[in-house]
Amino acid sequence: MILKGNLISGEFDEEMNEFSLQEVKHLTIESTIKEKQLQMLYQYLIKHQDDLDGQVIVLNDQIPLRLSQEEIRLFLNDLEMVQSHYH
Repeated sequence: MILKGNLISGEFDEEMNEFSLQEVKHLTIESTIKEKQLQMLYQYLIKHQDDLDGQVIVLNDQIPLRLSQEEIRLFLNDLEMVQSHYH
């Protein structure tokens, strides 16, 4: 099932119960996210959503990507959408 949020898009595999992240802020990537990984990222961003300078996340262990405060909120909304598909 294709999922498209504000900042991320990818495909959720219901059989494998995992999300294949394919795009973040218009950058094409390929990364598989298990439910526990998504929860850890979500909790980290929740704790830092009010940081004035935003946050930097690293994609594929090599691509730093800056998120502003507003982008963190959008990213959190996208993660909630993905989270609702895990079982």
